Amino acid sequence: MSEPLSNKTVARPSVVDAVADSLRAEILSGGYPPGQYLPPARELAEQYGVTRTSLKHALMRLAQSGLLETKHGVGTRVRDYEREGGIDLLPMLAAADAAGWTRAIFEVRAEIGALIAVRAAEHATERQRERLEALASRVRDAPDADTAQIAECEWHRELARASGNRVYPLLMNVVLDTYLRQRQVLRGPFVDPVAAADRLEPLVRAVCTGAAREAVRASAASYLELTGRLMIESMVSAGGAR
Repeated sequence: MSEPLSNKTVARPSVVDAVADSLRAEILSGGYPPGQYLPPARELAEQYGVTRTSLKHALMRLAQSGLLETKHGVGTRVRDYEREGGIDLLPMLAAADAAGWTRAIFEVRAEIGALIAVRAAEHATERQRERLEALASRVRDAPDADTAQIAECEWHRELARASGNRVYPLLMNVVLDTYLRQRQVLRGPFVDPVAAADRLEPLVRAVCTGAAREAVRASAASYLELTGRLMIESMVSAGGAR
């Protein structure tokens, strides 16, 4: 069972965060599987060593995120988030790396990114092509890994906008939000900004010159798979993804 949070050094303002994080970890690791009801509030509060008020706020937070459902007079049930949830859950799942979600998210990043790149090569305006080239130069000229990493994210946002489909920028926002929330452990590909820019350059060239679909797709897949692998290796080194 969980160690009472009162036995840990937890600042009063973060008690709700600590309870929510602990419960979230238990849910995502299968400690409380989908469909199971949590123990009664009194018992759960004692288990975590917190007040029922703090517990209530923590449960509300998890309900808002789509992990729990509370029925008055019945109890709080773990939702089947894989069947009922949406892409807004991805940042939380990636942060917890529940059941290898990080690797799955990078696979989707590569697949969606290739589609976006092909469309951008076909639909980008001259101004958007210039913007993509400028952002790629910003990666190359970055003074440090953080700056290069942010510039590369902005490059992908611009690429999505250049696709001509307004849904792709929204999907890219979710992917990038998931990524940026833990970007400190995903900095591996950007430690050397010049090398990062060299990896990106073939894709920039393919998109901005309007290369053939298969050439753009191959360039995008190569870049996204390589950088995804480097990011995962960086995360593993930091003790994250499994």
